[in-house]
Amino acid sequence: MKHLLLTLLFFCSLYAKDYTQKREVQAFIDDLIIHDRFQFLYLQKLFQNVQKQNVPLRFFSKKKHKPTPGAIKRYPVHGAWDRYVRLKVTPKRIKEGADFVRKYRDIFQKAEKTYGVPKEYIAAIIGVESLYGKNMGKFPVFDTLVTLAFEPNRRNKFFKSELREFLQLCHKNGINPKNVKGSFAGAIGLGQFMPSNYEAYGVDFNKDGRVSLLHPHDAIASIANYLKKNGWRRGEPVATRVSYCGNRFTQCKTGYNRTYFRSRLKNIFPKNGKWNYHDKVRLIKLDRKAYDELWYGAKNFYVITRYNHSAYYAMSIHQLAEGIKQYRKYGKIYLSQK
Repeated sequence: MKHLLLTLLFFCSLYAKDYTQKREVQAFIDDLIIHDRFQFLYLQKLFQNVQKQNVPLRFFSKKKHKPTPGAIKRYPVHGAWDRYVRLKVTPKRIKEGADFVRKYRDIFQKAEKTYGVPKEYIAAIIGVESLYGKNMGKFPVFDTLVTLAFEPNRRNKFFKSELREFLQLCHKNGINPKNVKGSFAGAIGLGQFMPSNYEAYGVDFNKDGRVSLLHPHDAIASIANYLKKNGWRRGEPVATRVSYCGNRFTQCKTGYNRTYFRSRLKNIFPKNGKWNYHDKVRLIKLDRKAYDELWYGAKNFYVITRYNHSAYYAMSIHQLAEGIKQYRKYGKIYLSQK
């Protein structure tokens, strides 16, 4: 039933809609003409022929359900990390990551030297975001952003801003907005950058006069630049697993936004002995089926969460990067999922 509904939503999205009939769109077009020097006829033609994207709209229109008064409080189902990591960190993705690093070895070495971000972490982000370029998205970015900007949903303001950035990006680089494909949220390229990130972090690494995150040269450097500008510290670790008493950790609050002096965390120690990191740490708790897995997260772990605001995402990047590093070094798959 779910697949049938998504199929129907997809086919419904194939019918073009004239968005110039909306007053809000007319005002948006006028603003682009006044402040960004776009041509009226060019914008009219774009906005008169938009295929409404119902699948992305359905995702962002979801409302959080409030608990029913008097409902029975259920115990949590454990194992969230088990389910998450099995999808993100796999032997196949590790091997393909090592192959990707080898294929673009010179670019990775140059980016690592320039920005101080290890090549394995850059590759891991590309692996999680786009399967090393094999899945960069099939949604028309312009139509998706127009739909999300002007159809009611919980992030209209954000997507209106991204639509403006996307049109400016296309205009600057001589790209037809109708020809760009991306994710259901309008993210583009190997690293799945939103349009606003092009201007802020995009790098023309191959010096061809344009930033193209569909190209490995620019994508690799732009991801490294993103992490560097968000505070990546050259030569410092990312995370290490720690031990604690018991199976479920409740001693203190966890999460990437909360930091602790290690001296104040009693009976918590790195499992691999001495950890060469002397700044405050984050406690990262991973919910497994039978127990909580606990990690120290360094500043660089927090930096990864700036790419995607999720501790699970950042940990999957860390473990995939470590897996790629070990495979490149020893030729064997390394999985720290136990």
